[in-house]
Amino acid sequence: MKTNALGFIGGGRITKIILQAFANAETNLDSVVVYDTNSAVLAALKEQFPFIETGELLHAASQQTVFIALHPPVIMEALDKIAEVISEGTELISLAPKITIEKIASKVSSKYIARMIPNATSYINEGFNPIAFAPEMDKEDRKSIKKLLRPLGKNIETEESKLEAYAITSAMLPTYFWFQFQEMEKIAQQTGLTPEEASKTVKSTLKKAIKLYFNSGLTPAEVMDLIPVKPIGENQDQIIEIYQTKLMGLFGKIKP
Repeated sequence: MKTNALGFIGGGRITKIILQAFANAETNLDSVVVYDTNSAVLAALKEQFPFIETGELLHAASQQTVFIALHPPVIMEALDKIAEVISEGTELISLAPKITIEKIASKVSSKYIARMIPNATSYINEGFNPIAFAPEMDKEDRKSIKKLLRPLGKNIETEESKLEAYAITSAMLPTYFWFQFQEMEKIAQQTGLTPEEASKTVKSTLKKAIKLYFNSGLTPAEVMDLIPVKPIGENQDQIIEIYQTKLMGLFGKIKP
């Protein structure tokens, strides 16, 4: 009988996000063991999530479901170290781009390997998380993992070849805009609104602007034509060039 015994190899931001999602949903977990090389990171996690256990690498890797929450350059080395305790029945979920299921399978004996590109909005249980499974995994096994991950938000099963595209256009997407939201709140206050009014104004307008863009039935050009004054329009081409150069350059680096 499978249990909700989780192990995390790596205790960084994404582990924090996933643990918060489980905590918000009051998910019934049998045990959670987190390993990280940084003791300060583990101490902070333990303070925020008292229900976890901080343990050694092999202890975390010996749980029923193991999350590989590491950066791509160190994953293969980590897999070498934990291979001895990864059984055929271990559910192994990698949270990184670039390192394929085939490469992971070359290091461990697990028959239940998945890769997911998690989203920061899982912190509030509203993530958009694409997931790909080893081809040999049947429907029921896939369903079991998706059920475990349900507190994270919406989990989209997709082809593995598309995961890096989702990393660029979904997982990292908020970072392209969050600082702009913050700056607009500052400008709202500089022009006379209270902090509360500034926050409400930016939040409400953004929500409606997204709805207008995607749900109005207008083309993007028609939506953008609804407002005649474009104060930073002269900088638009420069901004587009930054998006293309930075993001497509990064995409090239994270592709398998």
